[in-house]
Amino acid sequence: MKIAMSDRRFWRLLGKTTCIAILALAIVVKFTPLKSSWSTTSGYHWTNVSIGGGGYVTGIYLHPRERNLAYIRTDMGGFYRWNSKYYKWIPLTDRFSLQHSNYYGGEALALDPNNPDIVYIAAGKYTTSWGGLGTIFKSSDRGQTWNKLKIDLRMGGNETKRWLGERLAVNPFNSNVILFGSRLNGLWKSSDGGTTWGKVSSFPENLEANIGIAGILFNKNVSGLVYANAYGNGIYKSTDAGVTWSKIPESPSQVNRMALANDILYLTHTSGVSKYANSIWSNITPSNAKTTFNAISVDPKNPNHLLIVYDQYVSPTNDRVIFQSTNGGATWQQKKHTLKPQVPWWPKWYFASATSAIEFDPKTPGRLWLTDWYGTWRTDNINAESSVWSNYEKGHEQVVSFALVSPRSGSKLLSGVADTDGFNHSNGLDVYPCTQFGGKNSPRFQDTYGLAYSESNPSQMVRVGGNRWNNAYTGATSEDGGLTWKKFSSFPKNTMPLRVAMSATNSNLFVAIINQGKAIRTTNGGFSWSKVSGLPKGPKGPWYWGQPLVADKLDGNTFYYYSGGKLYRSKNGGASFRIVNSLLPSESWSMLKTVPGINGEVWLSLNSHGLYRSTNGGVKFAQIPKVKKAYLFALGKGRKGSKIPALYLYGEIAGMGEGVFRSLDKGKTWINIAFLHQPMGNEPNVMEASWQKFGLVFIGTNGRGIYYGNQ
Repeated sequence: MKIAMSDRRFWRLLGKTTCIAILALAIVVKFTPLKSSWSTTSGYHWTNVSIGGGGYVTGIYLHPRERNLAYIRTDMGGFYRWNSKYYKWIPLTDRFSLQHSNYYGGEALALDPNNPDIVYIAAGKYTTSWGGLGTIFKSSDRGQTWNKLKIDLRMGGNETKRWLGERLAVNPFNSNVILFGSRLNGLWKSSDGGTTWGKVSSFPENLEANIGIAGILFNKNVSGLVYANAYGNGIYKSTDAGVTWSKIPESPSQVNRMALANDILYLTHTSGVSKYANSIWSNITPSNAKTTFNAISVDPKNPNHLLIVYDQYVSPTNDRVIFQSTNGGATWQQKKHTLKPQVPWWPKWYFASATSAIEFDPKTPGRLWLTDWYGTWRTDNINAESSVWSNYEKGHEQVVSFALVSPRSGSKLLSGVADTDGFNHSNGLDVYPCTQFGGKNSPRFQDTYGLAYSESNPSQMVRVGGNRWNNAYTGATSEDGGLTWKKFSSFPKNTMPLRVAMSATNSNLFVAIINQGKAIRTTNGGFSWSKVSGLPKGPKGPWYWGQPLVADKLDGNTFYYYSGGKLYRSKNGGASFRIVNSLLPSESWSMLKTVPGINGEVWLSLNSHGLYRSTNGGVKFAQIPKVKKAYLFALGKGRKGSKIPALYLYGEIAGMGEGVFRSLDKGKTWINIAFLHQPMGNEPNVMEASWQKFGLVFIGTNGRGIYYGNQ
């Protein structure tokens, strides 16, 4: 299999941010378009909506021989390479299709220290049976193309201890020798550059479940010397390049990361920081440390110069999370820092939140890279009294989307996402948002699960969500198109709202479906709530991707809901629902849409069961011919002079295969508008189209941000 490259924590009070509009640059580089991709058949242009990171970067890798050659891995957004000319990350794994969405999980990455062109990635999100097997890929052209290697194991790039590292390593004395420490299947070795692999039988099997071997580290000064972090069981050493192994006595058991300075081994672990020199372990944990450490790095120019970073959130300011030693860990100083963020909505406390890695740049003295729960940072002078750090997120788009809306007036797009609340993209699609929904004087959520607006007055909006970290959920309303928000006056406790629909004519009336509970409604804008009758209990959240609830876009008293093969309808403002159609296929992944200006026109997608349309309020549905699979769909503004809305589909059309399609005649004929080399395969979960501009369509994903397509 050869694939060529194309171009969800805790929550605390956010600090103020200053909005600096930063235009995303459309740049072409050697291997692939950085900013955009074009469909060769329809003239469609596809690119990411500019948000700026928002996902866990679990490792950074700098080549020892070539300046500015850097890579990052992420937990569920794939792998990237740094473009130093344009300060931008190049996505390297966007060619993975929906069928290979598991490969967007970054389990590990390794560079060949002797050849800057060669890079390996271990790709797999989940170790569960439904997740599919992970694998290792090799590239000989810096990620332009990938060759799948003959090793298939369960991997967990988005699972427990994903911030540890590094599981994959290349022998600096013999690039053909590669070691991979798996979570469930022990240690594996290749002696021919990855062509063949065998399990190392001498390595112990009593490893902690689902973590396994969390790190492999070759000594670059002593041939054959390599260390392995058997998480929960200690550090093992091999002197024959991984053929035989022995446990180092008294080694810490739960090690996070390892670093080497000549023949001295440094470790961060759950009990502190340790040093192994001359066969003796020493505790070198800083005396004033408030928590444990994860990231560690040794200055390649000075083996006594060490840096370590807290492994979790410390305070809203996070102003002293980095510790420095210039004498091999004998003493430590907390480093001051100042922040110069490139993404305006990032609060200061994002810096070093759940830090995964910190690395000295081997070719640029004083430069350090740091990765954390939201992105990537760099300072060019760690030796300054207060080092200045900037976050670099161009090209790295990793939010998980729950909801998108594109009203007929106001902003072209509003997005509800995981971990970073949501955004009003009022600056445009190619400019970072100034703030999250929870900006100044607005309520802040960890997640926004549902968004809706009133068709007769699109400036009237509602969003629902809350905080997983403290199990507190609610919602908010807006009167200015989502620029500012007012929190609901009340909301039922211990209730997670998953989706919301607002009346087309009464913005105080909206209905919300609940996580495994009875739907609720309000008639006074969230001041009080009552239970809805006639509907089954809601689906399990929060990781639920269906859109089964919608308001009629003309009749303000009509709402629709789909569940288990039945279409439910309310004609009394959502107070009660009744079944109007029980002959539909049963499908958990469903989406309902209604059409502006038309009473009773309802569209329903049912995944592998196809796409359906009703013109009488759901009483009867007709299946759209040719649509074999309808994962997602959207309706938007029709072409000039036409009253027929544009219909978009992410799915499969008979005779045309899978892709992204558009129809201008209600599904009779279709054109493929996808860019074939960028399938948006990281589990797309929501789709919306613009009612302001013909041809503009949005696809939200499960870890690669939000794409938009345009002609």
